[in-house]
Amino acid sequence: MFLVLFIGFIVLILLRVPVSMAIGAAVLMTFATSEFSDSLYIIPQQILEGVNKPSLAAVPFFIMAGNLMNVVGMTDRIFNFANALVGHFRAGLAQVNVLSSMIFAGVSGAAVADCAGLGAIEIKAMKERGYKPEFAAAVTVCSAVVGPIIPPSIGLVIYAFLAQQSVERMFLAGLIPGLVVGGSLMVFNRLLAIKYKFPTQERASFHEIREAGIDGVLALIAPGIILGSILGGFVTATEAGVLACIYSMILGLFYKTLTRERLWKALTDTMLMTSVIMIIIGFSIAMGWLLAIEQVPQMIGDAVFSVTESRSVFLALMLVFIILVGCVVEGVPAKLMLVPMLLPVIDSFGIDRVHFGIIIQLGLLIGIATPPMGIGLYIMVEVGKVPFEKVAIAVLPFMIPLMVVLVLITYVPQLTLWLPDLVLGPDTPIR
Repeated sequence: MFLVLFIGFIVLILLRVPVSMAIGAAVLMTFATSEFSDSLYIIPQQILEGVNKPSLAAVPFFIMAGNLMNVVGMTDRIFNFANALVGHFRAGLAQVNVLSSMIFAGVSGAAVADCAGLGAIEIKAMKERGYKPEFAAAVTVCSAVVGPIIPPSIGLVIYAFLAQQSVERMFLAGLIPGLVVGGSLMVFNRLLAIKYKFPTQERASFHEIREAGIDGVLALIAPGIILGSILGGFVTATEAGVLACIYSMILGLFYKTLTRERLWKALTDTMLMTSVIMIIIGFSIAMGWLLAIEQVPQMIGDAVFSVTESRSVFLALMLVFIILVGCVVEGVPAKLMLVPMLLPVIDSFGIDRVHFGIIIQLGLLIGIATPPMGIGLYIMVEVGKVPFEKVAIAVLPFMIPLMVVLVLITYVPQLTLWLPDLVLGPDTPIR
């Protein structure tokens, strides 16, 4: 039954069937060819139970917050401020690209929102300054990896739901790794600037930096308001998402950029994205039920232990596996399939679930920039009007810093666990 499920899903993905439909079709096909063929009512039951969780209510609000920030022009102000700070560096606009993504990550928590919102601004600016379009697209899609790691993060909310961890702990765990990812990309840009002659610009004056800061200060403090309200115990993660939406609309009214048409666009984009995510979650819960009935997690655990009992070797094998999956399956459905299967194995090796959450989050995120299925690459093709093959080639060098950071985070768990343990106290592992 597991083979029917897995092979059916992969074949449908390779045929370019949308992920949400591929998961549903694979689950339905597996049920129809199993001893549960006369119990298809289990599928809608599992779907409804899967999506009817309070912890998932935060997802649409953070999506909405990111969309609102895009339509009211906050992305422009964030970009201008980052440009005033680091635009004069060698490979200046490439550094601005990364820094903007790190700032915007504190609002949206979605790589797709980063690619589509900031991406259009960043690629246009870089092309106008003389950067090659494919290089601009490659930097943009790789810097978008930062978004779902630095809190708040839609992916971490979903993982917290799957792994029975607190959203607050997962958000804190992602902060330092997100900064390390962003820093590594900026260092790599600087190294590239030694070999290649990138366009430069004059250093912004203190007055220009101050003006850009004042112009974007209300957008810049949004991450602090969102994260601070959660950690201060004033709101839950869901309420923080609502707060982010309200704050974004207030900014739009203050700057007089929130029109009826833009609000409607933000709402429709949010509804479409949320619908797709919830459909995927529902079908994935049904898939997880099948895997549990077939005892697939136990079989995977036995297979792993038959190969190695070394934690370090297991982590290396897991990284290769996660990256390969991330190359062909998007982050949310991949997480929904892998987490229920891998958690028992993770627990048996004594790996902290919060630590594992950041590992799988970053590993799968690298997949959005990895050919052939990386969704970020296809967004860049549309936004930047660059041929796919050129973007795919240009993005390969940027895999180096991303992979190095992934290995570092995997084998140095304190990069992930130090901050949540400091703020919230040591966690009691779930067994």
